[in-house]
Amino acid sequence: MTDTPADDLKPSFRSDVTVELVKHTASDADVLFAARVSTLGEQSLDELQKDPERSKGLINYLMRDRHGSPFEHNSMTFFVSAPIFVFREFMRHRVGWSYNEESGRYRELQPVFYVPDADRKLVQEGRPGKYVFVEGTKEQQTLVGRAMEDSYRQSYEAYQEMLAAGVAREVARSVLPVGLYSSMYATCNARSLMHFLGLRTQHELAKVPSFPQREIEMVGEKMEAEWARLMPLTYAAFNANGRVAP
Repeated sequence: MTDTPADDLKPSFRSDVTVELVKHTASDADVLFAARVSTLGEQSLDELQKDPERSKGLINYLMRDRHGSPFEHNSMTFFVSAPIFVFREFMRHRVGWSYNEESGRYRELQPVFYVPDADRKLVQEGRPGKYVFVEGTKEQQTLVGRAMEDSYRQSYEAYQEMLAAGVAREVARSVLPVGLYSSMYATCNARSLMHFLGLRTQHELAKVPSFPQREIEMVGEKMEAEWARLMPLTYAAFNANGRVAP
């Protein structure tokens, strides 16, 4: 993407996230190959497909008894567009993940900012470790929208002013908020994705409760939908065993 002339840059506001599966080498057969090599050596795909129920049972056994390494022999690369604060939470997930994010040192950052829509619950009730989020009032929703948009406009004007004065991008970007949208490639395997989903999504089948921030959960839900399509037996076993990563 080329930089847009400063006169054409006007802040825009979004409430969504986008996730695109860019490439993958991921299938249930990858799990079976890895698991069976320990007892049967190398097998062909035809041999793996001879007994579907046996394959399903093996994947479920591996998931249930937490034999995790067979779930690592695959790869999924996603292109994610989300607010910067979502990426800061992503960086907590280091094992089995690789990231490359858009750089504010080398390109002029575009004025696209996050403003939650009316479905986003705004009010936290309860003490840390035992709390819920509830709907905000119309007045709170109006305040959030106005305050965020005003702040974003002011910060981006300051950013543009510094760039126009010749200040380096890596310095000028310091005034921009974490509500700015960024983009990254994120690559993982099924095991690392299961760890991520166990922490970053809420699900009725989960044995261990999780309390993710809604915006990273939105990303997780989109990743989960792609993974479920690629590895349906592994995905079913994950859900059947309480959504606990092996």
